Amino acid sequence: MIRTRDDDGIRVVTIDRPARRNALRPEDLTALRTAVADADAPVTYLRGAGEAFCAGADLDVVAALDDPESFARAGQRAAEAIAGAETVVVCGIDGAARGGGVEIALAADLRIATPAATFAEPGVQFGLFGAWGGTVRLPRIMGEGDALDFALSGRVLDADEALRTGLVSRVVDDPRSVADEIASGKPDALRAIKRRVRDRRDDEAQERAEATAFAELVAEHADDIAATRGE
Repeated sequence: MIRTRDDDGIRVVTIDRPARRNALRPEDLTALRTAVADADAPVTYLRGAGEAFCAGADLDVVAALDDPESFARAGQRAAEAIAGAETVVVCGIDGAARGGGVEIALAADLRIATPAATFAEPGVQFGLFGAWGGTVRLPRIMGEGDALDFALSGRVLDADEALRTGLVSRVVDDPRSVADEIASGKPDALRAIKRRVRDRRDDEAQERAEATAFAELVAEHADDIAATRGE
């Protein structure tokens, strides 16, 4: 199941099936998509309950699927909801992230690991691969060489190697502290940065949109900017 609560201006979303290492069923993917898309807070902190972040798709569900393509599309929609949400999504990864759990994390704006975090795409070992946007986002984030090594081998990355490859942004003891740090920024600036960095249009269109967003923020925060000039 997916639990949500609002805490000090941050939407906290918890994947809460610890007995199944937070493996995701279709109903969980739907609930996850809704929890993030409906967030009013400028920052959402996504985490897993218990000793794992997320084991990915529930393999009992996968083994019984009548329509595997629809299940893959449901996972893609959940990931796209995270990537496209107005809220900035900080994913805190403690323990194992496997398969679809990696792909859900890939859709987040920031992936913050604890030293105990580990990552793998083990599907290749039993004839599958990451179909919740994994083949799209992995090379963008890790680079093609590291992405292919990670996905083709099925090997486990520890937190340090995940940091080296760019799979995570930081390794800290308390990932929630990074969500708090991000939430200290101005909400409209956070939204503008996410929109611009996530923009997949051509460079010229992105740069025009970037300049427009910058001008809007200068006008909105003129007093704050002026106050910093003497610092």
